[in-house]
Amino acid sequence: MSVDAVCVLQGQVVSGTIYFNQAANGPSVTVSGEVKGLTPGQHGFHIHEFGDNTNGCTSAGGHFNPTKQVHGGPTDAVRHVGDLGNVTAGNDGIAKINIQDSVMSLTGQNSIIGRSLVVHEGVDDLGKGGHEQSLTTGNAGGRAACGVIGIKKQ
Repeated sequence: MSVDAVCVLQGQVVSGTIYFNQAANGPSVTVSGEVKGLTPGQHGFHIHEFGDNTNGCTSAGGHFNPTKQVHGGPTDAVRHVGDLGNVTAGNDGIAKINIQDSVMSLTGQNSIIGRSLVVHEGVDDLGKGGHEQSLTTGNAGGRAACGVIGIKKQ
């Protein structure tokens, strides 16, 4: 039996619904959905450590990083569990999401359920930008929208 989760993203302008699916004992999580209200171009897309949005997106904490690695891209061997790279919005401000990730999980120690998903205002440099924040946040800028990842009704 598969595990399914959902996240409703909310910001002042940006919103969206993101779905997560992992087949029983499956090696990867499928992430799908869309985000609306973005400026055209790339935006950092990360799982953050806390499912707490009581103070807006800032109370979601930093990137989910249980293995204490430096920030990287989604295909890098060294990365945070929550590093999903960038999503790209078209001229209509909509980013269509279709990601496969084998580092995060919907079960076990790398489970993202109960944590927050954040879409950032800027581009994630994937830890390669040379900025002082590159190896911690990807220098992706402010938080445009966030939401808590919860178990989806079947």
